[in-house]
Amino acid sequence: MPAKKMRVEVFDEGGNRYTITFDGQVTREKALRLLDIVELLGGMPGVNLGESRTVSDMSKLDKVRFLVGRNFPIVWFSSKDVQNLYEKELKEPISLSTVSTYLSRMADRGILAKSSASNMRRYRIITQMPQNAVNLAKDNK
Repeated sequence: MPAKKMRVEVFDEGGNRYTITFDGQVTREKALRLLDIVELLGGMPGVNLGESRTVSDMSKLDKVRFLVGRNFPIVWFSSKDVQNLYEKELKEPISLSTVSTYLSRMADRGILAKSSASNMRRYRIITQMPQNAVNLAKDNK
């Protein structure tokens, strides 16, 4: 059952805190809209490929990382989800074992969290709080 309330706190580089609270039926689309607002406030780094680098210039691992970051910022996903997205958006074939290997490596490097047994494994991006946000949270307790 989806959450009925979501609260996001964002700290900008000046130390200002923004709190956004959403009450109601939280869907993936609504959560992504909230994250767009967070990105506008400067709370999340955007994906910047640079002028000279395009998606087609990236390695397969970088393409998987790019797609995961852009399409699954706060939700759990499977290797099959990423494989389908990769083939749909990039119009390139990629094997499920390759995707699974890349996601496992990303989890080993601390980029993704993983759960469940290997035949039903799900992944999620590990969000990191800025150090000043952690310090403020400790001070408010």
